[in-house]
Amino acid sequence: MALELRQQLKLTQQLVMTPQLQMAIKLLQLSRLELMDMVHQELEQNPALEETLDGPDDKQFEEPSNPESAEASEMLTMKEVTIGDKIHEDHIDWNNYLGEYNSPGRISFETEKKDTPSFESFTAKKESLKDHLLWQLLMACPSPEEEQIGSLIIGSLNEDGYLDILFDELVEIADSDADTVNRVLSLMQTFDPVGVCARNLKESLLIQIKFFNLENTIVTQIITDHLGHLENKNYKAVAKSLNVNIDDILSAVTIIKDLEPKPGRQFSDSEPHYIIPDIYVYKFENEFVIMLNEDGMPRLQISSFYKNAIKQNEIIQGNVKDYLRDKMRSATWLIRSIHQRQKTIYKVMESILNFQKEFFEKGVTHLKPMVLRDVAEDIGMHESTISRVTTNKYAHTPQGIFELKYFFNSSIKSFNGKSVSSVSIQDKIRRLIENEDPKKPYSDEKLTMILEKELDIHIARRTVAKYREIMRILSSNKRKQY
Repeated sequence: MALELRQQLKLTQQLVMTPQLQMAIKLLQLSRLELMDMVHQELEQNPALEETLDGPDDKQFEEPSNPESAEASEMLTMKEVTIGDKIHEDHIDWNNYLGEYNSPGRISFETEKKDTPSFESFTAKKESLKDHLLWQLLMACPSPEEEQIGSLIIGSLNEDGYLDILFDELVEIADSDADTVNRVLSLMQTFDPVGVCARNLKESLLIQIKFFNLENTIVTQIITDHLGHLENKNYKAVAKSLNVNIDDILSAVTIIKDLEPKPGRQFSDSEPHYIIPDIYVYKFENEFVIMLNEDGMPRLQISSFYKNAIKQNEIIQGNVKDYLRDKMRSATWLIRSIHQRQKTIYKVMESILNFQKEFFEKGVTHLKPMVLRDVAEDIGMHESTISRVTTNKYAHTPQGIFELKYFFNSSIKSFNGKSVSSVSIQDKIRRLIENEDPKKPYSDEKLTMILEKELDIHIARRTVAKYREIMRILSSNKRKQY
């Protein structure tokens, strides 16, 4: 069998993602905060990109008509101030200078920056749980060994104030005897906040009961032996086991409810994250108006200095020329991609408004079933693009602040052929549970019957249970109140 070389022409088609397309796709799926971080990062890294207080100029998107002419261009030279430059004496107003020097007020001509305290020194700092416990430990005047064990215990606490390590491991790491470690742990369990340094929920509750002088009571017995029944609100089983009246059990449960299950919660340093809407939808004269949120977003433009440098006729070195081209091209792509992102978000919101106009006027109960394909076909884009646009984007509407994903939901067919949104059904279930009798809460089966009667739809009991769990609503036996 002979081997030979041949030349063959083959015509193929491929989808290639250009850098511009990659940047546009990347910007679409970014949230508002992520986009602002990226813009600030680009402003630091790209010298051809700058922020302006005025509106963007459309001329900055024009590419050079003749790229080859950039080879004969040079950046505008800026005259640097050297040490040899002299200050002309006729430019100095000696009268004002002497008058200021002889003024009775305090004047300082020092140019060196003194070691002044930073701004953070004057701002309030919330005390952490570990600092609070360490202060109490040192106030107890411990021995060096006890101080070491106490510091180890403080370092082993989680954010809720529980000991996040086994006692045997604690003894091994402390390199001390079990009695000493247990004595230090017992001491620290008396510290503020009450219930801290416990190994589990039961121990924390018992520490709090001891602090309130409720030891050897029915409350202690319930915490010690019947936490499982307490969780399921099976108060009759607890009363039968302890051979006491149900009213006494309810009184003890009221005391237990007032205890703190997470002692370290008040020292949490987690800051709340506020949602900043990307879009505002207002109703003005019976018409809805869509406005993009541009607050805090830097307005970008190409640096005029580098634009003029490219247009010069003098020769620029090859590496400098390529560097300027790349940076200006990157800046142009970024500005175009941001504008394209804003236009796409506006189009998607406009399409959602057309489909869900009754929701914006009347509320959640009038939310219609809608999928990504509906908006994609309406504005002529792919479903994946709609998915990226609606991810981590929020809209401020007359009904509240909602993520754009919220408007897309499945549908359930009713007996009369109409489609009902799953979100509307969830809202109906929530309102039914809010208005139920606390002593006789609705079961999932009962909710199914009510929905079938009022909304004329057939929905399975497990679907009702799934919607209830999505809304983080407890089951009927746990919602029951005595």
